[in-house]
Amino acid sequence: MTVAARFEADITPTGTDYDTVRRVIERLSRDYREQPTLETIAADLGRSPSEVQKTFTRWAGLSPKAFLQAVTLDNAKHLLGTEGLPLLDASLELGYSGPGRLHDLFVTHEAMSPGVWKARGEGLTIAYGYHPSPFGTALMMATDRGLAGIAFCDGDEEESAFEDMARRWPKAAYVRDDAKTAPYASRVFDPGRWRADEPLRVVMIGSDFQIRVWEALLDIPMGRAKTYSGIAGEIGSPKAARAVGAAVGRNPLSFVVPCHRAIGASGALTGYHWGLTRKRAMLGWETGRLGAG
Repeated sequence: MTVAARFEADITPTGTDYDTVRRVIERLSRDYREQPTLETIAADLGRSPSEVQKTFTRWAGLSPKAFLQAVTLDNAKHLLGTEGLPLLDASLELGYSGPGRLHDLFVTHEAMSPGVWKARGEGLTIAYGYHPSPFGTALMMATDRGLAGIAFCDGDEEESAFEDMARRWPKAAYVRDDAKTAPYASRVFDPGRWRADEPLRVVMIGSDFQIRVWEALLDIPMGRAKTYSGIAGEIGSPKAARAVGAAVGRNPLSFVVPCHRAIGASGALTGYHWGLTRKRAMLGWETGRLGAG
């Protein structure tokens, strides 16, 4: 058998596995409003729930329940955003008896309530500008009340960095104003200006849960790190490590709110929204500052 033939044989589904996965995906994508249970789907397929669970998870990489949640969340965003439905109407359209389960779905996967997701910066004017920093070009974003966002980019990535940040608050108005954001850049990246008697004015734009997570990040001292589960315990939600991870990933004030100090349960650095290399650079820069002190 040739190498190509062996490879083709390895990736071709055998038996009834492919048919099972295909039918589950079709059923959940078509009938998500019914929120069908694993037991119902398995009965329709003439297979046991455990069989369907194992087969689907092995081939799709997630459970039928997780796939249903993803489909439901995607349709919820369409109903709340594109269609502009009120929360209750969207919940009923999705097959929920009320907004409670939709709220839980958003908090689990988006780390924010559907109401906060729907508002998405409406009524805000955000100034932005690009400035040099120790970690590449920094995109600084500010409102009249203070610094609202920091992102990082290299080379020709300025536009994509802005688009990434703007998606967090798509209903806000944006104005390029380097002069307005420059003072924030000079403060943030100059340790000599980190003074308790002259606090940096920041504006945290997010859900209550996200802000609790970001405030917990602010309590992590320079040169130290904390796991997502540790942060979850500190904010009183010990079972919400996954939602904490989502909130850390959506931190709009990179470096100032030190999400680079959050690590996985094993102690691994895990990912960083602006690149793992940049995360290592930040941690190294902080270690150097401590050594210099």
